Amino acid sequence: MKKYKTKQEEFWAEEFGDNYIERNQDKLLVASNISIFSKVLEKTKEIESIIEFGSNIGMNIHSLKALLPSAEISAIEINEKAVNELKKIDKIKNIFHKSILDFKTEEKFDFVFTKGVLIHVSPDFLKDVYKSMYEASSKYICMIEYYNPSPMEIPYRGNSEKMYKRDFAGEMMDMYPDLELVDYGFFYYKDPRHNQEDMTWFLMEKRG
Repeated sequence: MKKYKTKQEEFWAEEFGDNYIERNQDKLLVASNISIFSKVLEKTKEIESIIEFGSNIGMNIHSLKALLPSAEISAIEINEKAVNELKKIDKIKNIFHKSILDFKTEEKFDFVFTKGVLIHVSPDFLKDVYKSMYEASSKYICMIEYYNPSPMEIPYRGNSEKMYKRDFAGEMMDMYPDLELVDYGFFYYKDPRHNQEDMTWFLMEKRG
């Protein structure tokens, strides 16, 4: 069995991550994500390459392929069963079967993003993920996560130390002053266009 740096990684690489796949295959999720990413992408231009940190089975990727059919899309995913599902997606460029804490690349991507992933990362390693996202980006970085002005832990399906809220984007912009906030917004869980949990999104552009 592979050894990971954190218990959060083990959580998602193993049985809980397998079960998560079964709960998140609704085709309505793709339609909802198209609505979400349509808004997120409004103030972007010339996106030709994309990488998702923590892709699971690719529900976000399916949506982005519909919106940006000519863009090359890559994925990073820790769970083996999810990786096997990602391999079924037509014309996905690269699939990195590893933890986002271990991801390193010399390649640059126009649009680097997470959606519901940073909330599950050990707070002790968040700065490492920010660094990886920053270094992978040639233009835009997007975070679609749970927001709170100060860090807090929240229970997650009966588990402790598995979900957190905080100002992820604010922390990253403090680390990298050349990141400029381009746009941000909130998706409400009762909005039928989105039909997902409350999420706050931040789009940043690398200006350095």
